[in-house]
Amino acid sequence: MADTIEFSLIGLDSLLGKLDSVKQDVKFKGGRFALRKAAQLIAAKAKEGAQRVDDQATGRSIADNIALRWNGRQFKRTGDLGFRIGVRHGAVLDRGGDTSTNAPTPHWRLLEFGTEKMQAQPFMRSALADNISAATGIFVSEYEKAIDRAIKRAAKKAAQG
Repeated sequence: MADTIEFSLIGLDSLLGKLDSVKQDVKFKGGRFALRKAAQLIAAKAKEGAQRVDDQATGRSIADNIALRWNGRQFKRTGDLGFRIGVRHGAVLDRGGDTSTNAPTPHWRLLEFGTEKMQAQPFMRSALADNISAATGIFVSEYEKAIDRAIKRAAKKAAQG
């Protein structure tokens, strides 16, 4: 006949609650912050590349129209964090004569991808390709800082309670 041993853990609920709070904080606050920092680097490099190919005579500026936006649709569908970097008014095919600074710049696609008569001058794709390791490094370092802060907060909360 085998002997049975029974035991119970007391206080496990508070530990699991702390782990969940650290997880939520790190994922939704720290993770988003770290991802934004990495995306800001890519957006800045895309602006630099767009300034190289912009025609200063027109007044329209592709670099001024580059935007960094939170991807709420992806987050709601999958729970994954994401930012989008693109050109504002990117789908507008307006051929009007608006030459103000923030006017639509539909010609960015022609420069980025080229045409049969013009070679491509990619600035968006190269911004990501050339800086992926730097962006990854920024993300990792910022995410680690967020995790450390969350662990300190959880330890402080555990000491008080």
